This record gives sequence, C-alpha cells and structure tokens, in this order.
Amino acid sequence: MRTVVVEPSGTTAEDVIAVARGEARIELAEETLAAVGRARRHIDELAAKPDPVYGVSTGFGALAVRHISPELRARLQRNIVRSHAAGMGPRVEREVVRALMFLRLKTVASGHTGVRPEVLATMAAVLNAQITPVVHEHGSLGCSGDLAPLSHCALTLMGEGDAEGPDGTVRPAGELLAEAGITPVQLREKEGLALLNGTDGMLGMLLMACADLARLLTSADITAALSLEALLGTDRVLAPELHAIRPHPGQGASAANMLRVLEGSTLTGHHQDDAPRVQDAYSVRCAPQVAGAGRDTLAHARTVAERELAATVDNPVVLADGRVESNGNFHGAPVAYVLDFLAIAAADLASIAERRTDRLLDKNRSHGLPPFLAEDAGVDSGLMIAQYTQAALVSELKRLAAPASVDSIPSSAMQEDHVSMGWSAARKLRSALDGLNRVIAVELYAAARALDIRAQAPGVLHGAPAGRAVVDALRAAGVPGAGGDRFLAPELALTEEFVRGGDLVAAAESVTGPLA
Repeated sequence: MRTVVVEPSGTTAEDVIAVARGEARIELAEETLAAVGRARRHIDELAAKPDPVYGVSTGFGALAVRHISPELRARLQRNIVRSHAAGMGPRVEREVVRALMFLRLKTVASGHTGVRPEVLATMAAVLNAQITPVVHEHGSLGCSGDLAPLSHCALTLMGEGDAEGPDGTVRPAGELLAEAGITPVQLREKEGLALLNGTDGMLGMLLMACADLARLLTSADITAALSLEALLGTDRVLAPELHAIRPHPGQGASAANMLRVLEGSTLTGHHQDDAPRVQDAYSVRCAPQVAGAGRDTLAHARTVAERELAATVDNPVVLADGRVESNGNFHGAPVAYVLDFLAIAAADLASIAERRTDRLLDKNRSHGLPPFLAEDAGVDSGLMIAQYTQAALVSELKRLAAPASVDSIPSSAMQEDHVSMGWSAARKLRSALDGLNRVIAVELYAAARALDIRAQAPGVLHGAPAGRAVVDALRAAGVPGAGGDRFLAPELALTEEFVRGGDLVAAAESVTGPLA
C-alpha cells in the first residue's frame, strides 16, 4: 500500500488521488508536527490576551462583533461545527469525501491555521481507518470555503454525526472511532473554524476531474481516428506541418495521437468508388482542433489546481511572524472558473463525437456502410437508438456547461455577499465527465462495428494495427461484433466501462506506445 507523507510544503495531485481513490496511508512528517505546534503557540498567546481576535475570541461571519469570554470558547468551536453541518440531499461519493478530508489535512499541516498537532493526528487516523463522514450534496456556496461539507467531516472528528465504516455500513461516528481506537477531538480556540474554512471539496473534485478528462481526451483521439478510418476519411489533415503553423500545443498532441493510431491503415483517403478524398466533414477534419482546445483548457485548469494545492486557505491565518490576520483567500473563484471551463470543453468534445457517430450511421454520408450499421436494414434497426441515447447525453452536457460561477447569492446577513458557487460547478462537472465517457463509448461501439463491416468487404484495403487491437480488446471484453438486432444496453455498458477503466487507451498503446 502506498504511503503519503504530509509535509508543511503541501502535497501533489497524485497524492490526493492516491488517498481519495487508492486508499493510500498517511504519515505526518516530524517537520509538520513541529510547524503546527509553533503556530498553535501563537494562538494560545493571543487567546490569553484581552484583545478580541477573529476566530479565536470572537463569533463568526456576521456575528464576529461579539467578544467571547474564555469559558465559552470551546463551546463556540463545537457549536460552529454542529450548526454548520447542515447539508441536505443525497450523499456525495466516498472518493470526494476522502479528497476533501485529505486536502483539509494538508492545509492544517501547513502551520498557518493554528490547530494543535493532535487535531492533525486525528484527521490522519480517521482517513487511515477508512472512516468516511457522511457529506451531503447541498450546503456549499463555495465561499468561506465548502462550509457544510467540511463541517460534516469535522463532526466525525468530534465523534458525532454519521460516517461510513470500512465495511461500507453507515453508523454513528462515535462508534466507528471507538472501534478504531481513535479518541474524539475536543476542540479549542480557532480549531473549529480552521477545519471548515477551505476550498478543499471543489479542489479535490477538480483534481480528480483533471485526471479523468486527460484519459477521456486521449480516448476521444482514438475513437475519432477509428471513425475517420471507418468513414474512409483522409489522414493528410493530421500532418505535423499543418499543425505547426497553428501552434496550439493541444491541437498538435491530438493530431499526433490520431496519426499514430491510423498508422498502417489503407482505408484512409478513399470513397467507396476509390476516388481520392478531398475534404472530410468538420467533425472528422477538425477533431484535433476541438480536442486540442480541450487539452489546452485542461492544462490551464491544472495550473490553477497546482497553485491552489500550494495554498493555505483559511481565515484567519497565522503568519510566520506570529500575526493572525483575516483575509479572503477562501473565495473559490479561481477554482470555480476552471471547473466551469472544463465543463464547456467536455460538452464540445461530446458534441463532435456524436456528429461522427451520426455520420457512421447515415448511409448517405458513411461511404458505403449499411444504414445504422444494421445487418438487415428495415428488419433490423441497428444502432439507431444507441445514437438517440448519445444525442440525449450530449444535450444534457450542453445544459451542464452553463456556468455556475457567474451566479452569486448573498448569505450571512449580507456579510458574505458574493460567493463562487465552486462546489456546484464541481458537482456538475462530475456529471458532465460521466456523460462524456458514455458518449465516447457509443462512438467506440459504432466505429468498432463499422470497422468490422469494412473488414468483411472484398478487396485489399485493411485497417490500422492499432485500431484492430482496440476492436479485438473490446470483443475480448465481452462486446460482440456486427450482427442482427439484440439487447444493446448491456453491450453499451460494457463499452462504457472499457473506456472508463482505461482499457481503450491501453489497447491502442499496445501498438502505438504511449499516447499524449
């Protein structure tokens, strides 16, 4: 099992995903515990003084004007967690909660939040024990951080609320902590606030979305190449010199991927009557430009994510010289914008993939393929309704591309009068990427059937080795080839998992080597 060592300098996207999805174990570096201890001493000194300090000896948000006496401060910290754990709706996914908790741990490990080392140790112990707090879909406005989601996590550290145990059963958090030998945290000054005030939920979902979209972009290059080949399209538009004169890096990478997948094919560049192909439709010819724009958007999103990973997001923060200062670093706008931007890229990538699928099914545009790739058109409907499903998914992705971050709704008696809606942007991006995976799966299913049909035709034309490897791997995964009408949903589900699990990319790379 992989071990992730948490240091004050931060963490990496790979570490976050290893904890969220791979259940890596967490260790706290000695340097981390020392930095946290130093920051805590500053908080203790301020707590002993009569002057009010936000988050240490005052209320929160619109109630920050009240000075809290020492005997009420522990209660104040417990109360903020309990009152803010007000989420509603279905539970969010386990991997999202683990990413959320680990990123909050990363922030408190920075030595800028003022918690005690034992709080940090308890967070790590809960993650290592595979205890996952119940966090609900609704409750974050993406400003002052993901307050409600983080509050539900903090509630578990206190031994309150509900959590999922390592066996997948939801039980009272106190019982799960006791079974794991973990002592619930008794919060002191600043600690409740420090556990709630961050962009960790939206950032965790951004990091996982970046990893997923990278795989889907490579998958889309492969399916675009298979569709081009099945449509007897020309690969001359993929020539490196053409993309060098418009030097967007993503475009060049996608064109190179497609060219490598098509290497060795003799199907490209022909009409059904063997006349030379001059130009293909935009959905085929411009595939690298659209997927490449998505790649460049992803690169920008990763830059933002890396900066946020290096950040300490809390309010107030403890600076190196001991000052405790209020700030606005909890505002989720930088993360929210790129989450929305990725949803736009996903929608457009799905849209162009659906157009290629439609061409494969239309006998007037498919250059010799049977209507709907049916075995006996008229008696058989072929893939007609598979394309309906794909079209419905694309329409849904277009709705999900409407940005959440342009919205703002005031809260906390107008103290928090502008918010990012970054959590909402992240939630809809997850749905969009699920939909994109399915859209690519339908294109793969159609292109594979079309290539099977081409292979049955008499003549000397043959497909590329990489394409053949993909089709063979898909068939080995339990998805049968061309034939009469049959129950399609199970086959589409298998194809969806073939894409999601990385088998599509692995099959192509078994011939091409690593693709971008």
